[in-house]
Amino acid sequence: MKTFVFSEKDSFFNAVLAEIRDVTVQKDAMRFRYNLERLGYMFAYEVSKTLSYKMEEVHTPLGISTCKIPEDEIVLATILRAGLPLHEGMLKIFDKAQSAFVAAYRKYGRNYKFTIQMEYMISPSLEDKILILSDPMLATGSTLFLTYQELVEQKGQPKHCHIVSPIASREGYEFLCRKLPQSGVSIWLGAIDEEMTTKSYIVPGLGDAGDLAYGEK
Repeated sequence: MKTFVFSEKDSFFNAVLAEIRDVTVQKDAMRFRYNLERLGYMFAYEVSKTLSYKMEEVHTPLGISTCKIPEDEIVLATILRAGLPLHEGMLKIFDKAQSAFVAAYRKYGRNYKFTIQMEYMISPSLEDKILILSDPMLATGSTLFLTYQELVEQKGQPKHCHIVSPIASREGYEFLCRKLPQSGVSIWLGAIDEEMTTKSYIVPGLGDAGDLAYGEK
């Protein structure tokens, strides 16, 4: 399993990541959504470097150009509702991709213990396709892992799965490394934060991405 952490290298990605963390910038919901979209563009571009390509002839007004065209079929999957802006950003790069949507949430019990409730999933077949599964926050990793399991069990085995998340906790990242297959999966993260609260919110993190993008629940 390969892991890519964007904050470990200098790029403009870090400036956008800083904005989505900034409590002052977060007051502008439209800006927050746009910044998640921008991160989606950047993630998608980097993931595109790992795909398979084929040569095709393209007719121009003055002749023929031979170009490399992606040959993999791509499915972009995200977890509602917080994942929508990130998904839209990647969809603008992978504009021919199909989409999958999953509604999952934490149901809390005593002492902040929770289970993951999945209420809705719609997806095309994943068999032998490239699955890109995104969520703005990778906290415990439980939701992403359950979503991956359900997608594969119900929709088939993808050729490769890319997990995308701008901010992860160390605990959640290590959980996915233990639970996910060691081959056929790559993890793409913006940054890894070292702490979580008793309610499993990432520290310093950025808060609740869904609330910041679309209003409090």
